[in-house]
Amino acid sequence: MGFAHNNVLHSNHFRKDWQRRVRTWFDQPGRKLRRRNARKTKAATLGVRPLTLLRPAVRAQTVRYNRKVREGRGFTLSELKEVGINRKEARGVGIVVDHRRRNLSEEGKKLNVERLKAYKAKLIVFPRNAKKPKKGDSTGDDLKAETTRVHLPLPDPYVHEAPRTITDGEQSFEAYKTLRVARANARYDGIRKIRAAKKEEEEANKKK
Repeated sequence: MGFAHNNVLHSNHFRKDWQRRVRTWFDQPGRKLRRRNARKTKAATLGVRPLTLLRPAVRAQTVRYNRKVREGRGFTLSELKEVGINRKEARGVGIVVDHRRRNLSEEGKKLNVERLKAYKAKLIVFPRNAKKPKKGDSTGDDLKAETTRVHLPLPDPYVHEAPRTITDGEQSFEAYKTLRVARANARYDGIRKIRAAKKEEEEANKKK
């Protein structure tokens, strides 16, 4: 690049010490091993308790993702009441409670109530003092039952049907046309009611 006239001389610094500013990630394998060992240590300290807390099955937000079922923050107070678990007792046996969440559908509430019942049926509460078990502690053969730390899986959101042949009614059904007609009926419902009322009024005036 040439220089001309009375302009400022270029002072471009292209040889900066870039090696000192590079972010490296050479400790990735070591960190992986450290996390794995930490998980093992945590599992050993938890004893026979589940590795994760029990959370409700909720629908993901927005129209795009609400087909998916994921774990929510915590169970509602009404869900716990259906099963007969106290909110303070729930926190002690590994059930997360969210007092702000509300049940917007009966299906979702029923799903989580069944989830709680299944968890409660498998739950074994070991007493602190074997000679003096408290209310809610497991006793007898329940204490000798085989324990598992497997996480309670999320329910399948879809009811799978067996394959079948398409009926003539389904084949002749025009989904797009039906939706457009229903949309138009909903749109002009108010105007049609006003017209019908006006017509009735006019006919009543003619009879007079």
